[in-house]
Amino acid sequence: PVAKATLDITVIRQEIEQRGWRYHYQLIGRTVATPPNAISAAMAVQSDKALLHLRALHLADSRPYALEDRWINLAALPQAEQADFSELGPNEWLVSTIPFSNAEISFSATSADEQLAGHLGCAKGDALFTTERSTWWEGRAITYVRLSYQRGHRVTTRY
Repeated sequence: PVAKATLDITVIRQEIEQRGWRYHYQLIGRTVATPPNAISAAMAVQSDKALLHLRALHLADSRPYALEDRWINLAALPQAEQADFSELGPNEWLVSTIPFSNAEISFSATSADEQLAGHLGCAKGDALFTTERSTWWEGRAITYVRLSYQRGHRVTTRY
């Protein structure tokens, strides 16, 4: 028999609150732009299509928890362009707005560059847990996100 693990897309706010910490969210940047080729390829969208690019910081008890770097396909989800992400993060907004039929997720360790170190309050070169996820709904790319977590972050799954 083949063993199969299923991963849910967690809402970062709930993840933090379930650990007993106070959640806070900061929108760092919002633009509509043509993504780098690697993002277009990951989402399987034309490289000249403008997408919504959001960067946000999730905090736990006022300490950096994760940096979210997200691209949303406006052709598949045009209402995202008018959505107010100043209070509600794109992670939570997307989970409550649209389902997904397919997802691809990668887990890796990355070294903090100067920008990540500045946002996450760690040293340049520190090892960080990073996930990259692309999601689709019925064959259309919805979003690509790269989440970089604070040093020592741990993921546990149960099945």
